[in-house]
Amino acid sequence: QQQQQQQQAEQAQAQRPSNLDKLKGQASEIWEAARQPNVLLPMLFVLAWQATPNASSGFFYFLTNKIQLRPEFLGRVQVASSVASLFGVWLYQTRLKDVPIKKLLFACTVLSVPLGLSQLILINGLNRNLGIPDGWFALGDDVVLSALGEIAFMPLLVVSAKVCPVGVEGTLFATLMSLFNLAGIVSQELGAAMTSFFGVTETNFDNLGLVVLLCNLSSLVPLTLINFLDRLTLDVESEGGSEAETSASQVGTEEAK
Repeated sequence: QQQQQQQQAEQAQAQRPSNLDKLKGQASEIWEAARQPNVLLPMLFVLAWQATPNASSGFFYFLTNKIQLRPEFLGRVQVASSVASLFGVWLYQTRLKDVPIKKLLFACTVLSVPLGLSQLILINGLNRNLGIPDGWFALGDDVVLSALGEIAFMPLLVVSAKVCPVGVEGTLFATLMSLFNLAGIVSQELGAAMTSFFGVTETNFDNLGLVVLLCNLSSLVPLTLINFLDRLTLDVESEGGSEAETSASQVGTEEAK
């Protein structure tokens, strides 16, 4: 009898799927969900929006080496930016949550261009002609851009949550967030490549204004794909959609912190 029980236990163990089989099954489910047009097309817009180049690396060297902002002041700027990001989350949750996602993203993207180009004022020293010190102008510029960036970031999280079908919403949302972070790395690398191409270094800032101009204008390129959001299913009354949106809200708050 013990031998028979042992055989049955071995048979049951053999019938259980291995970890590799489980992984293959999950990957297959994610692929089947991601290839659907109502998932793939909106996410292409989100990833394109995140992957546009930025001039943060060259501009940081400009702040520290050219106008010589001290580390403690840069720390205050970082704190102020975090507070501004939390304000952006609060503003979205209380005032802008019901605004159509497509309309809000379009407005934030268009508005970010002239605000981002305000860095040219600092690069060319025009703020001094207005009697505004470099440090205070950099602080105000960073605070406004941080708040606007968080307002734009929240609907992107909501898009990521809405496209996740029931059954694989948790796994797919985590995968999309990983791709979102990867797109952010691509953005940094593209910005660094542009900075190097135009000869901007830690001591040479002659073409930094051109890099800032091109990076800001490039943020308009994803708007050519904004109609992909029309494929987005707006009905998220199902349990999976609600859970995913809750996760999106939590991710946005943590990102602001």
